[in-house]
Amino acid sequence: MNRDLFFEHIAQTSDEPIGIEVVRAEGIYLYGAQGERWIDFISGICVNNVGHGAPEVLAAIREQSERYLHPMVYGEAILSPQVTYAARLVQALDSRLQVVYFLNCGAEAVEGALKVAKKYTGRTGFVSCYNAYHGSTHGALSLTDPYTLPVGYGPLLPGVTFMRYNCPEDLALITDQTAAVVVDAIQAAGGIVVPDAGYLQAVRQRCDETGALMILDEIQTGFGRMGTLFAHLHYGVEPDILLLGKALGGGMPMGAFVTRPEIIDIIRRDPVLGHITTFGGHPVCCAAGLAAFDKIIRERLTERVPALEAILLARLRHPAILRLTGKGLLYGITLDTYKRAEAVREAALRRGLVTIGFLNGGVGLRIAPPLVITPEEMHAACDILLAALDEVYG
Repeated sequence: MNRDLFFEHIAQTSDEPIGIEVVRAEGIYLYGAQGERWIDFISGICVNNVGHGAPEVLAAIREQSERYLHPMVYGEAILSPQVTYAARLVQALDSRLQVVYFLNCGAEAVEGALKVAKKYTGRTGFVSCYNAYHGSTHGALSLTDPYTLPVGYGPLLPGVTFMRYNCPEDLALITDQTAAVVVDAIQAAGGIVVPDAGYLQAVRQRCDETGALMILDEIQTGFGRMGTLFAHLHYGVEPDILLLGKALGGGMPMGAFVTRPEIIDIIRRDPVLGHITTFGGHPVCCAAGLAAFDKIIRERLTERVPALEAILLARLRHPAILRLTGKGLLYGITLDTYKRAEAVREAALRRGLVTIGFLNGGVGLRIAPPLVITPEEMHAACDILLAALDEVYG
């Protein structure tokens, strides 16, 4: 019944959705209506870093929902979950990034950051990267690889220039007309592309030379997935604006951008309310996100990542795997054809494991398990993937 209603009344975003009916989720597992159990090997696409149904997160949601839900639009009233979470985030960053603007999702964070960058610099140009994905709203889509998702949705924002990721010679495209460079800490949409040594530092230096802002997208890489709380801490670079989302809300819908006080200050006046949101920073979402964030720190989940990554690297060896690229607990398996990659995904799903492909044309599978996965569960997940590869490739 629900399956029929799903296809009849829920807007479809592809011709072949995963299509499982989830009735319960706990830890790294999703449970189906017919007694099925699947390992969630993508964490709801980097959302459930602390797993499904973490008791601390559920308790925070219940407690806050009994106090109040939505008293006032964001930024106009002092609400404890917002204030506490923002303070905890900037304390962990330990940088000049001291002000948090909470929103509803990562794409909204991108939109807000673009507006702030234009007004702060007085410029209108942006530089993004080929193979990037920064969201599906119009401004965010304007920064997405121009040969994939934006096709058919133009015209988009003018003045956007694209450079090649990990290509230092393309940094000359950043000029004194550039308001901001929007770059991924790790490109996740086209096959998990890790920055070369020194690349992000070179982007930072070029921004400093031209007066452009550096906007770093950590919407997927943040909150422990790289073995550090945030990926830029690993790479030793501080952006002017940091984009957050996905795991930020601990399973609830949240996005944010974090920046310096003098940058965000421009939205206060000329005109006032330069960027506003009704539900951004919703108290229940902030309470859930804070509980998840505290769990990551308290249980030192980042410290578990290297050992879990080592299991992935040791186990995922198969003649069909052309490349295994990534860092921490964000990896991509490159295969030879879309058809066989889809067949592997379906074979893994039948065996009890959920994974997906890539938005921007990468041929293969994405791996992003919850940080709470145990070594034994990681081995079990690898067993399923290897069996699926054997089935498809013979």
